[in-house]
Amino acid sequence: MHRKVIAPSVLAASLLLVIPASAADAGPGAAGIGDPYYPASGNGGYDVSHYDLRLQYQPKTDLLEGTATLLATAKQDLSRFNLDFGLKVSEVRVNGVKAKFATSGTQELEVTPAAPLAKNKPLTVVVKYAGKPSELKVDGWSAWHRTPDGGVAAQEPDSAVWWFPSNDHPLDKATFDVSVNVPDGTQAISNGVLQSQSSKLGWTRWNWRSNKPQATYLATLAIGRFDITTDRTANGLPILNAYSKDLGDNDGAARASIERTGEVAEWLEGVFGPYPFNALGGYVPNVPSGYALETQTRPFYSPRQFANGANVSVVVHELAHQWYGDSVSVDHWKDIWVNEGFARYSQWLWSEKEGEGTAQELADWVYATRPAEDPFWQVKPGDPGPDNQFHLAVYDRGALALQALRNEIGDEKFFAILKGWPTERKYGNAKVGDFVRYAERISGKPLAELFETWLYTAGKPAVGPAAKNTGKPEARSLSSAPAPAPVEPKSWKKIAATNTVHDHHAGH
Repeated sequence: MHRKVIAPSVLAASLLLVIPASAADAGPGAAGIGDPYYPASGNGGYDVSHYDLRLQYQPKTDLLEGTATLLATAKQDLSRFNLDFGLKVSEVRVNGVKAKFATSGTQELEVTPAAPLAKNKPLTVVVKYAGKPSELKVDGWSAWHRTPDGGVAAQEPDSAVWWFPSNDHPLDKATFDVSVNVPDGTQAISNGVLQSQSSKLGWTRWNWRSNKPQATYLATLAIGRFDITTDRTANGLPILNAYSKDLGDNDGAARASIERTGEVAEWLEGVFGPYPFNALGGYVPNVPSGYALETQTRPFYSPRQFANGANVSVVVHELAHQWYGDSVSVDHWKDIWVNEGFARYSQWLWSEKEGEGTAQELADWVYATRPAEDPFWQVKPGDPGPDNQFHLAVYDRGALALQALRNEIGDEKFFAILKGWPTERKYGNAKVGDFVRYAERISGKPLAELFETWLYTAGKPAVGPAAKNTGKPEARSLSSAPAPAPVEPKSWKKIAATNTVHDHHAGH
């Protein structure tokens, strides 16, 4: 056989042809996306457009095995990039070729492709992994709930690290296909529409699809023994709810609340505009925690939310997040008011609609029952700090800010803003300042001082968010004669019972 010998200089020149022209300038993507509250969250250098997760889970042992395929685009010339992930990885491929990988810190998977990646070029990343999510701790904390019959991933600000590799920050949203193989008799719940399910050799595979952009912390996985109910809204959206078969005394109250999901969503469409996603629902696993979370299209509810009877108010809160938080997501986590202030205010509007106390009466009650020396007033909802990100002030004082806005600009402009904002920002991200500028544009009024008072100034505002009568604000100065004590609105106890929706971060 004749073997052609290639001169080294020719070989080197030919290799240069297959390496991106900018390879010499390629560098590693940042290990964080730049969020000051969570410096390790997210990554730089690329943007994910789709996650395909093919999983198998054994409830008896908590063993999760997975193959994650990420479709992404390089945003710079990349010599290396990071994924956020904590389970044990056995193989990584980039564009079909095996890549080197290593771990660093508490959640960084560093991937070095065989050749540098060129800016603006698509890339496919395949990660094979296995592990027991309940054994993973990040900074001493776990987002994985081990249940008697399986496991649940539902946490904020992150839960993805425990079950799939990702760019784990709301700035990088993507669509999702989640396929989960579980033993027969066990159900696997995730986001979006259940595409199909099939059984083979003692296992059942559940295939879910979320076809609109979704932040990684809003992706959820719940495996266990569930009773599933299905329905459709008046305009044809599929509703799927799931209840653990071990809810005990809370079962009836949970169903009496969550089975009203379609009704609540239809009402919210009148407030916030068309529902932004392709599915509705909720699920209640058998977990001891007390919070709820707006996991996209299918909120997570703790059984404890229904320990004192049905509470539709918590359903209103989590469904409001589908517009404010899920469709329009935070730019950075300091912008959490853009999520929680509006979800809380939606509960006030529901109370108003149900005749159990107007938003103004609820605002008066919150303002009057929190004395000036209460530490509640020291938290600034517009930038509460990482330790107070889910403080009740972000919710209640955040809602007071919206009542103050409503009184300042009137109902017509206020409700135009509530509808227009999630339409204009649909499937995107936003800062608090973006909302302020939008409100000024729609109302035609300068509002910086109002928002500075309610969102960014420590201390109890000297004047409450008083209703306007004949164009003049009602006097509420703390130095004036005291106003009559407000009467507790009928809805208050149900709304206050949902205060634990913000307790999901405990221990983080």
